Amino acid sequence: MSSDRIILTGLQFYGFHGVNPEERSLGQHFIVDLEAELELSIPAASDRLEDTVSYTQLYRAVKEVMEGEPRNLLEAAAGAIAARVLDRNPQVNGVRVRVQKPRPPIKGSVIESAAVEIYRSRSA
Repeated sequence: MSSDRIILTGLQFYGFHGVNPEERSLGQHFIVDLEAELELSIPAASDRLEDTVSYTQLYRAVKEVMEGEPRNLLEAAAGAIAARVLDRNPQVNGVRVRVQKPRPPIKGSVIESAAVEIYRSRSA
């Protein structure tokens, strides 16, 4: 497997994910980081977009999940993003997804963010 990656960081969305009724009705901000593993030697030599995966394709996969159907867990959102990226981009061998919920609504807490990070690959 290649160690080459396309990396998108700090993708920001407003969504309605969470288990609390307030999260589902009011929504909140989420931040997503994505790393797609794929062989980049061909596009590095050809300098042609059609030889790689465009940032736009990856961004849209994340956006569809984060602004789409509400999920209870960050784990489910991250899993859906990973599945969508692998499904739509056969040249991607693996994907790492981190979904952050800034300032999670936990009574009596001061937490900058809660996050999950998953890795999925074609061989797993």
